[in-house]
Amino acid sequence: MDYDDDDDDVAERKQDEGDQQAEKSDSDEDIICVVEPPAVIEKDKVQPESYETDLEIEVDSEKTFTTGQEDVYLEACKLVGVIPVSYFIRNMEETHMNLNHHGLGPKGTKAIAIALVSNTTITRLELEDNWILEEGALALMQMLHENYYIQELNISNNHLDSPGAKIITDFLLENTSSLWSIQLAGNNFNDDTAQMFCNALMSNYQIKVLDLSHNEFSEKGGEQLGHMLVLNEGLQTLNLSWNQLNLKGALSLCHSLRVNVTLKILDVSWNAFGNEGAQALGDALKVNSTLSYLDISNNHLNNEGAIKLGKGLELNETLRILKMSQNPMTVEGALSLVLSVKKNTKSRLEEINISNVLVTEEFVKQLDGVFFIHPELDVIYGEVAGTVCKSVKSPLALTVIKAYVKRKNTTVFEFLKSIDHLGTTKMPVAEFRKALTMQTKVPLKRIQIRELIKTLDPYGTGIVDYR
Repeated sequence: MDYDDDDDDVAERKQDEGDQQAEKSDSDEDIICVVEPPAVIEKDKVQPESYETDLEIEVDSEKTFTTGQEDVYLEACKLVGVIPVSYFIRNMEETHMNLNHHGLGPKGTKAIAIALVSNTTITRLELEDNWILEEGALALMQMLHENYYIQELNISNNHLDSPGAKIITDFLLENTSSLWSIQLAGNNFNDDTAQMFCNALMSNYQIKVLDLSHNEFSEKGGEQLGHMLVLNEGLQTLNLSWNQLNLKGALSLCHSLRVNVTLKILDVSWNAFGNEGAQALGDALKVNSTLSYLDISNNHLNNEGAIKLGKGLELNETLRILKMSQNPMTVEGALSLVLSVKKNTKSRLEEINISNVLVTEEFVKQLDGVFFIHPELDVIYGEVAGTVCKSVKSPLALTVIKAYVKRKNTTVFEFLKSIDHLGTTKMPVAEFRKALTMQTKVPLKRIQIRELIKTLDPYGTGIVDYR
């Protein structure tokens, strides 16, 4: 990185790098831990005889990518009566196929599935918002019984309903593919389908990432999913946000967190846990040793709930990200949270998000004491009551650092390298924040450090690359 450029150039270059990364990942997951996918299943694995396929076009499974594969797709389109998707044809040899919002419908999805039977390069397939219905889901599951290369599948917002859930969970019961990540948000799944997922995932440990957000699970569904987590030893990421799990669902999930040893990322935001749910979470955090990311935003937690949750933070040694915005707590609840972290010298928390809470100057002073013990921690809060509205904006951290290195006749790169004890030029965000906080050559405010991190890691990968 050329640190002699203007600040805007630096930010623009980082944005360009982020855009390139986004094209590759197209992901909105702000996930810290790295999910370890299972090994790819070999192609010569025996097919389940009980699974009948409806993908009529015969293709050579060892065929390389030539115009032949395009011909297979074009023939499939003729067979089902749809217009070919040119984007699919142009990108058949890429590892990431993004066909979100293409209006495929069930027939268009079937044509895609036929072509993918023999595809050996696509590992990530996205088909969100295509009205694929249960017919499209069936074609995809049939294809996955023969394709051992696709590992990640996104079929969110496709009106799958209960029949689609039955097709998918039947497939998961005997999952012989290489699939380890599946996104199923917004498909009108209800409590009956929750039992289907329970049955499928109690013994299927291959699925590592599961997104069931924006569905219609209520307390009963939450209880069933909680029971599944007690037995499941594979899931590492689970998104249940925007359902209606309420208290009973919360209690079941929290009970599972006391015994589950694999789940690292859990999003249960917008589920009306309430203060009793917060207490159950606090009790679970006292003993849980794997969870690193927890989102409980908008769950009706007030100061009482914050205090109860804080009891768990006093003992927990693994949680790194805690998102609690849009809960009706005040500065008193926020203060109890951060003081709980202060009591825990073994806490690994890197971020607490209470961005809607209006705090006070006293809170900010107390926070300085917390940061002294945990310099890697960032607490994101709302406005500070009683401060002058038109406060003086601090200069960008990069501007301050540039002024320092100019006086010392060195470079920004050398300065950042001096605080990188491992010398890798790639630092975890928490370590980068801690290093900048503890160095004394260039005094920086935490807000300046936060903005610098946003510039150097615009897409929240969790890694700052200062090269």
